[in-house]
Amino acid sequence: MPAADSNRRVVVTGVGVVTPLGSSKESLWNALQSGQSGVGELKLIDSTNLPTPYGAEAKQFTGSIDDFGPLDSDRKKAIRKGLKVMCREIQMGVAAAQLAMTDAGLEPGGYDNDRTGIVYGSDYIMTLPGEFLDGVKNCLDAEGRFEFDRWAHDGLPKVTPLWLLKYLPNMPASHIAIYNDMRGPNNSITLREASPNLAVAEAYSTIARGSADAIIAGATGTRVHSLRSIHVVLQEPIANGSDDPTKLSRPFDRHRTGLVLGEGAGAIMLEELESAKARGASILGEVVGYGSSTVTNRLGEPQTDVALRNVMEQALRTSGLSVDEIGHVHAHGLSTKQCDSAEAAAIQRTFANRKSPVPVTAAKSYFGNLGAGSGMVEIVASLLAMQHGELFPILNYEEPDADCPINAAKAGSSPGDSFINVNISPQGQAGAIAMRAFA
Repeated sequence: MPAADSNRRVVVTGVGVVTPLGSSKESLWNALQSGQSGVGELKLIDSTNLPTPYGAEAKQFTGSIDDFGPLDSDRKKAIRKGLKVMCREIQMGVAAAQLAMTDAGLEPGGYDNDRTGIVYGSDYIMTLPGEFLDGVKNCLDAEGRFEFDRWAHDGLPKVTPLWLLKYLPNMPASHIAIYNDMRGPNNSITLREASPNLAVAEAYSTIARGSADAIIAGATGTRVHSLRSIHVVLQEPIANGSDDPTKLSRPFDRHRTGLVLGEGAGAIMLEELESAKARGASILGEVVGYGSSTVTNRLGEPQTDVALRNVMEQALRTSGLSVDEIGHVHAHGLSTKQCDSAEAAAIQRTFANRKSPVPVTAAKSYFGNLGAGSGMVEIVASLLAMQHGELFPILNYEEPDADCPINAAKAGSSPGDSFINVNISPQGQAGAIAMRAFA
């Protein structure tokens, strides 16, 4: 449902993050404002067989119950018990959601359980190989060779019965709903980097059409994983060539070499305006439009520029905002040659009729690619920029690239009163969200 046709306005009343720049909105903003990078030496995984020893890990997140924010005794007990059936990605996602609830001032008993729900985005969540170690060992012959025909009888029984629950992509939304007794609409979106914007779009549409009054929209992801990192290396260009890891992620810069591996999660509390006002909630911004588009050629190759232009134009159309009313674009900013040049072309075409070039920023320059978690953290970053009245620059943007004709944001410049956040997957699925300051 386009925003312009809806009488129900949807606002953001709380945010929560787990990032390489910290696990609070304050630490995130302080890092962005001071130009602090979250990229460093990888500690969570063995990088011996990777082309880089560097990545952006959420170092403050340990998976302990304290990472989930202040909780009443019942929720604390339930979450602590559930940690054993959550992989790190899911733990980060649940933590971000709980932090968003706390930031919004929502506690059990303070909302209509049947009209409060969750929409959560994720990557496809990969199992850690160690889950199968005992089973594999039990299927080796005398020479140490794996015997496939023994797996069902000798191997599988050695796998922990609940292992799959640790990795199902619908589990973040499931856990959050159970711990907070949210019985409203519940959905999971697994479209990689496009997931966060589409999760917000789904949550926004659900509230706008009257099917819910409040929804937590979030996303979690990782590229720091003993198996997933290998997948990324095989599929996408990885940043290299710098002795200083903080210089590796450099979206739109002429000397960019590839993406940086990262991990993290973000969540925002969305509420129908009148419900939020009735409980005296602080309003951080308003969702006003969205876009979704997948574009490939006949060979199945992604057409990044077309997909990104489609979603930005859709976000403008559904929000009713003109190109001159957009304060800034929060770019996908992957820091690869091909993706950045395609994105820059899409931004240039979309805003060609703007009176002045639209400012562009990219938080991935600070923390790399968090997978599905990136876009949600970027949304939070832009909301904070509007709240503080200043935009953060693209870190490491030192030499413009003729193939990336963007108006890179400068430190302290105005974020404007609205923004569009865009993200795209390597397969050509793009998503966009338009938000504005509440008035």
